[in-house]
This record gives sequence, C-alpha cells and structure tokens, in this order.
Amino acid sequence: MIKQKRQYKSYPKEFKEEAVALVSEQGYTVAQAAEAVGVSTSLLYKWKEHIEQEQAGHKLVNSEREELLALRKEVKHLRMEKDILKKASAFFAKEMK
Repeated sequence: MIKQKRQYKSYPKEFKEEAVALVSEQGYTVAQAAEAVGVSTSLLYKWKEHIEQEQAGHKLVNSEREELLALRKEVKHLRMEKDILKKASAFFAKEMK
C-alpha cells in the first residue's frame, strides 16, 4: 500500500475576506457562513482570527513583510561594511606607528 501525500486546497485571499465578511458584516454565524461557502467552521475561525489581527495591526501584511525582509538584508550588508572599515582602519593605524 502506497501512502499518498494529502493535498490541501488553497483559497485566494479575496475568497477568505468575503467569507469572513459574511460573519462580520452580514450577521451570519460562523457555522452558517462556513456551510454557505463550503469550508469547515474551524478553517473559517482561523481566517477570521487572521484577518482581525491584520486589521488590528498585530500581523504584518505581505507588503510589510517584504519590506521588513529587505530592510533586514540591508542592515546586514551595512553592518558587514562597517566591520570591514573598522578592521581596515585598525590595520592602517598599526602601520602608521
């Protein structure tokens, strides 16, 4: 018997937002909204929590995450340059003595 890897269905962000909007804006219960869009209630609860945290500013959106990664990369590069310059200045200070 060969075990197959389980494939999970992925949903676009717009679909998730619309499903959560059924609960938050139109007064559906989570169970009703989950049944209406064809997903499990636990999945809809996760989407709802994620979207609420993004709106409250607790989670980074993709553009913020990308910017953060770019800034971290730049900081790493600048620190490396600074360390090289420190070592070079120490070397030349020894040479001048």
